[in-house]
Amino acid sequence: MSGDVKEDNQPYDEINITPMLDLAYVLLVIFIIMTTASVQGVKVELPHTRNTASLAQPQTRAITVTLDGAVYLDAYPVDMVMLEQRLSEFKGNNPSLPVVLKGDAAAHYDKISGVLEICKKLGITEIGLVTKKSAE
Repeated sequence: MSGDVKEDNQPYDEINITPMLDLAYVLLVIFIIMTTASVQGVKVELPHTRNTASLAQPQTRAITVTLDGAVYLDAYPVDMVMLEQRLSEFKGNNPSLPVVLKGDAAAHYDKISGVLEICKKLGITEIGLVTKKSAE
């Protein structure tokens, strides 16, 4: 027998770490995907306030009104009729549906009031307005 070949009953003094590294890489990819997938909405310039509270809850829907008056539900563009239909579906699945409204600081007030009217019509009472905390 050659010197490198070991018999079946002899213990190995080496550890194969390849499966452990594979698992670590898979977990790293999963964490990267989950953290980027949890970001919702469209980037807008938010108005500034002094006190802000966290409105993050599971099942929270984000409605965004951009500077040019476009309305987005989460990150998908919608018109006012489609917004009402989608919110009605979500409200059917979750009666205490929380909604956050992110409006650009220079957005048209009629679009924002229209979104609030739809929420009122559907009976959505948990509405938060997203702002930036201003530096003091």
